[in-house]
Amino acid sequence: MASVFITRVVPETIKQSLADQGHTVSEWTEKRDLAPDELIRYAKSSDAVFSVGGHAIDNRFLTACEHLRVIALCSVGYDHVDVAAATRLRIPIGNTPGVLSKATADTAFLLMQNVARKAIHKHKEILRGNWGFFDPMVDLGIDLQGKTLGIYGLGRIGYEMAKRCRFAFDMPVIYHNRGHNEQAERDLDARRVSFDELLEQSDVLSVHANLSGKTHGIFNGDAFSKMKASAIFVNTARGSMHDEEDLRVALENGEIWGAGLDVTDPEPMAPDNPLLEMSNVAVLPHIGSATIETRMKMMKLTVENLLAGLRGDHLPYCVNPEVYEQ
Repeated sequence: MASVFITRVVPETIKQSLADQGHTVSEWTEKRDLAPDELIRYAKSSDAVFSVGGHAIDNRFLTACEHLRVIALCSVGYDHVDVAAATRLRIPIGNTPGVLSKATADTAFLLMQNVARKAIHKHKEILRGNWGFFDPMVDLGIDLQGKTLGIYGLGRIGYEMAKRCRFAFDMPVIYHNRGHNEQAERDLDARRVSFDELLEQSDVLSVHANLSGKTHGIFNGDAFSKMKASAIFVNTARGSMHDEEDLRVALENGEIWGAGLDVTDPEPMAPDNPLLEMSNVAVLPHIGSATIETRMKMMKLTVENLLAGLRGDHLPYCVNPEVYEQ
């Protein structure tokens, strides 16, 4: 029998699936993030951590909790984890790949349409009492039919976004990856281009790459200046992949037409952020995976990783498989 600490409240069925295997479960129930020292304190009295949210699994935490048999992330991304330190300390890290691709692509697709038709702005105008005189040529949106979709990072999520745009709006697809995505090229007639060509040719540029040292801040003032003045920028990957101040300036100066963000830097976004008041911007509070079905699938994969780690087996979805080579 082992003890598992869960960093958020999760459904009873998820906790029961751990209890059914003889493990004891405790969870953080307060409506605030754990402080780093609190996370360490709870983890020290546990054998495994079921990690929900973006709290740092850094070298300090890992060194203090090197006894942990497994850390299972209820997320695909793991940029908040010091993977090298975890591997050095022989702590396997699990994640939940694959299950949120469609839900996140749906969010990118939603943002693209919201920005194109200024839907969130128009809803705000109703609340402000500004649904009045009809002026047929004021504050119009743009059509998406036949426009070029650019994907930065054409993996699982990017493919799902490209598929939606190709079949719903007959949008030609271009993409920038380190390598070719043969499935997208075969099924969607997608065309691989350089980064500069992606910026210059995209009518909608949707970001789906992983955050890394190379991609951090890659969408900055220089990048926005190369985009079409009619282009829409969409980011559902990580907020720190775009420079938020540069994005604001580009929008205010008309260097790009609009932006849709499910991720910001920092998160949460300050309520007085000027982006929130722009008519050509739609911001969501990081809801890419926020469907009942997707979150339950993510939690079930997290349980699979936990149970495997506590048995001493290889994690089925392991971020650092090198840990088993030591």
